[in-house]
Amino acid sequence: MRASLLTDIAARFSALGGVFLTEPTVLAARLKSVRGLVFDWDGVFNKGVKGAGVASTFNEADSMGTNMLRYGLWRARDASPVCAIITGEVNASAKLFTEREHFHALYQGVRNKAEAIEQFCSEFGLARDELACVFDDINDLGMVSGCAVRILVRRSSSALLQELAVREGLCDYLTASEADAHAVREAAEMLLGLMGVFDAVVQSRTAVDDDYSRYFAARQAIATTVR
Repeated sequence: MRASLLTDIAARFSALGGVFLTEPTVLAARLKSVRGLVFDWDGVFNKGVKGAGVASTFNEADSMGTNMLRYGLWRARDASPVCAIITGEVNASAKLFTEREHFHALYQGVRNKAEAIEQFCSEFGLARDELACVFDDINDLGMVSGCAVRILVRRSSSALLQELAVREGLCDYLTASEADAHAVREAAEMLLGLMGVFDAVVQSRTAVDDDYSRYFAARQAIATTVR
């Protein structure tokens, strides 16, 4: 992808308020080796609001974002990227989402996310530097260390956490959007833009052409492992 196009993509997301802590050209290069996607749940797909009998939820804009990102990566390798959610809580909505979207794995009730991501890598034959990870909070820092692409979901109340993540080199991109404003969708479109495939992915999905049909059939055949 030409440097000028990368600059244009980066400028569009910077204008929204997104912050690139790693140069877009570097991120684009790293994305070529990404074979897996890892997401936290609370604070990423939702604000993490809880209450008696209340389960945190997800939205369809973020769901479409994850699907298009997976399709973009599938087009690059002709193989489905390995996808997981790693969350500290047990949440019915997270289980519904991962099974509906045919993620490979859901790790829930996790207290040590660094151990969980090592288990994920071991189970699916991945290395950390083949992962892109979307996260939001302190208990995620051990999980994102060593990943190829680290995307921190903005929370305006967490100025010191954001500063620490930047200082310790644990974040490549800080989203403009907070969790209740489709931060996952922002991350997905930004990464597809850096890969130079956004338009092609959207056009293929709109047409439901042979490539998308093959991808979708492979996606639907994935059985979710719930830990």
